[in-house]
Amino acid sequence: MVDGIRGRGGTAHLLQADLTDPADAARVVDEFVRQAGRLDILVNNAGSPIERARIEECSLELWQQVLATNLTSAFVVIQRAIPHLRASGRGAIVNNLTLSIQTGGANGAGPYAVAKGGLQVLTRTLARELAPEVRTNAIMPGVIETRHHEIYSTPERLDQYRRETPLGRNGTADEVAAAVLFLVSDEARFINGALLDINGGRFMR
Repeated sequence: MVDGIRGRGGTAHLLQADLTDPADAARVVDEFVRQAGRLDILVNNAGSPIERARIEECSLELWQQVLATNLTSAFVVIQRAIPHLRASGRGAIVNNLTLSIQTGGANGAGPYAVAKGGLQVLTRTLARELAPEVRTNAIMPGVIETRHHEIYSTPERLDQYRRETPLGRNGTADEVAAAVLFLVSDEARFINGALLDINGGRFMR
């Protein structure tokens, strides 16, 4: 991806961090601003169920790990990024949620759904607290055929998801990226605190 951006004449920086470590999460924001000179857009895309577990069987260690990965990491990164986003003049945040929020986290995804539900509330809190300098929205993808589902779903379950979706297929990463690009664009400058469903009609609020 970085090579592709640079190959088209753009500037790209690849940074690595353990976002469950608050100090490392803050460091990566500082390092990006140091290299890029500014921060206009923040997309909180880090997330994982870690492993599937029903609530009654979920260990406290796993619970805390899921919250750290999916919610606390975003909180730390956002908090560190706020001054830079405000200074930008066009700051925008997009948080990546999950359809599991609407379904209750079936098949052992309950802790993951709970963490992402917290991120949903954080999105709306920030939409009030940071406006008008910074807009905050969220995407809520359904089943997107990425490595995530190679790990956490079976081919049979993916086929079932396709059959349950009115558009007759699962989504792609490019379609999610297009939704994010719209939310951070000037065309969406009056959209704040929104949750954008990307699920082919599988779930309609």
